[in-house]
Amino acid sequence: MLTLFKSQPLLSDSEVEWLIDTFVWACEQFDGQYFMTETQIIEPTGAFFPDQVTSVEQMASTVFNRVSHYAGMQAWPISVVNPQQHMPQQSMPMFSFIDEIRGEKAKLVKPPALNMQLSYNPNQINQPQDLVASFAGSLATVMIYHRGVLPPGGEEQIAAASDALACFLGFGVMMSNTVYQFKGGCGSCYNPYANRQAALTEPQTVFMHALICHFKPQVDGKKHLKPHLRSVYKKAQKQLRLYINDTPNPILLALEEQRHARLS
Repeated sequence: MLTLFKSQPLLSDSEVEWLIDTFVWACEQFDGQYFMTETQIIEPTGAFFPDQVTSVEQMASTVFNRVSHYAGMQAWPISVVNPQQHMPQQSMPMFSFIDEIRGEKAKLVKPPALNMQLSYNPNQINQPQDLVASFAGSLATVMIYHRGVLPPGGEEQIAAASDALACFLGFGVMMSNTVYQFKGGCGSCYNPYANRQAALTEPQTVFMHALICHFKPQVDGKKHLKPHLRSVYKKAQKQLRLYINDTPNPILLALEEQRHARLS
């Protein structure tokens, strides 16, 4: 029997394959076990960002410290500076870790002479989700270049892989919410200069977020998404379940076994 109104999958097979491959790459290169045991799904709430600030610089510094901590990168030699002090051309400083690269146990073997500098967009101060997502994406990019192992698709996919890796670090809610900003009613409050530059589309970002949340079943991954993204999230979950049920990938199968063990 023919179905007149058959729903289309959220993403094409090639998009799904790349996102899944990138997730597996992230597990292999950036401590998949830490992801399973320590990574949280960071939400845009006072529980995750309780700080009170009194200046633009203090807000940027405070948000960056929170983001780097939640990413497990508090030991990384990275500093946030205001845009006037930022050096746009920087080489990756040489540093390495004793064992773990993320979390409380991460220890630098030899700190570099100068920390790597990240800056921020002052226009994002009134759009904190964009600020969080931008910091998460920047930290993800630093991780990729420091590791020196290119993502699936090679160097031309680094920007997209940075978005995906930011979701892997736990920031999928903010990454999804900031792909596209509506202008609103009259547009008077809309500031295009405050929007982050996204490399993944909304559906791709939401799919990656749903993939991360699949392995964090205690979290409602759609709760803090923008209303129009919640149905997208459900479609992502449906397509994701079909993929995982048929996957032969040993890493996905191992993570799925851990997931089931935690649910039992």
